[in-house]
Amino acid sequence: MALRIPPYHWWRTVFFLIPSIAVYTIVLGAASLVSSLFDKRGYFAHGCARTWSWLILRTTGVRVTVEGLDRITPGTTYVFVSNHQSIYDTPVIFASLPYQLRIIAKESLARFPVLGWHLKRGGHLFVDRRHPDRAGILRRWRALVSEGLSLIIYAEGTRSPDGRVARFKAGSFLLAIEAGLPIVPVAVIGTRNVMPKGRLRTEPADVRLIVHAPIRPPAIETPTIQDAKALADRVHTLVAAAVHDDRQAASRSVSDQLTPSLERKGREGR
Repeated sequence: MALRIPPYHWWRTVFFLIPSIAVYTIVLGAASLVSSLFDKRGYFAHGCARTWSWLILRTTGVRVTVEGLDRITPGTTYVFVSNHQSIYDTPVIFASLPYQLRIIAKESLARFPVLGWHLKRGGHLFVDRRHPDRAGILRRWRALVSEGLSLIIYAEGTRSPDGRVARFKAGSFLLAIEAGLPIVPVAVIGTRNVMPKGRLRTEPADVRLIVHAPIRPPAIETPTIQDAKALADRVHTLVAAAVHDDRQAASRSVSDQLTPSLERKGREGR
């Protein structure tokens, strides 16, 4: 039985990227924690997060093209809603969007050494999914405006296993309607080529980040889950269309590259 040798990018990931990212996390996480002693709003901590993201992308060889930043207004508080293809989505978004971003993370992440401490001290929101404090979350969302912060939400709830955009969960959209915060649909395209779900290997790749125009949630005093689902479906349509169009373009490109080769083989066979 032949011995299967792991590919180059596996060795590169395990012996270069993971140690490098661990160093970035420890150094910048420590700086973030220290800054929380005098910067209660977490602005400096966010700067550490953006630097951490930029270093990860640069070390991995991820090249990001951002489209649509002119559609949003600097200094405005937004709820950015994105699809989720890879753990590289967060570095791409943090490095590319010039906003003070905070994420909504599951409660267990707060217990992670360095990273969890950084998130907790940096003003990110933690949610116990089994017993969510909806009133407390809504109160925090409404405070975002006065603090000059914006939120990033992965509305699918988990990473896509195949690159398709799953249906968006309505819970976050219900809170957005109640808080009256504008929603910005964001499509992350290509991070699955860097590191798809379930694979311990990263590869350099080109990534696109498409920022759509803000959507103002309907002014409803007591919104229902149906109102939230309608808004979620509207945002999902925009994000999924961008991802789908890119997948189709990639398929056509591969087909165009294969066609001349197949035609040559056909002529040679005659």
